[in-house]
Amino acid sequence: MGQNPYQKYQQQSIMTMTQGEMLIKLYDEVIKQLNAVKQFNLEKNYEAANFASQKAQKILHHLNSTLNFEYEISGSLSALYEYFIHRLVQANLHKDNEPINEVLPMIDELRETFIQANRTARCG
Repeated sequence: MGQNPYQKYQQQSIMTMTQGEMLIKLYDEVIKQLNAVKQFNLEKNYEAANFASQKAQKILHHLNSTLNFEYEISGSLSALYEYFIHRLVQANLHKDNEPINEVLPMIDELRETFIQANRTARCG
């Protein structure tokens, strides 16, 4: 059975992304999942909150695992990713949105930094 046209388009668009675009897309997905966790916690839908939290954690683990430690900044980014994951685990265990509210602005700031770096690299 073949892919539907939308799935095929999505697959092709991912395959043609630059590393910077892919990184930004991953950050977008983390932010989306964390906002979903917050909403699910408010609704007391803890199963859905757990699923969204785990998805965000998996992306952060992936981002951490792809760092190139030949660059000095990678150590700092790794520590941040580990901290984010730790706070998300705490939020998930305690069904508490406060740790998410703490890390979301930091994740968003990193996303914005990578957007600027991607623009600079493409124009540069």
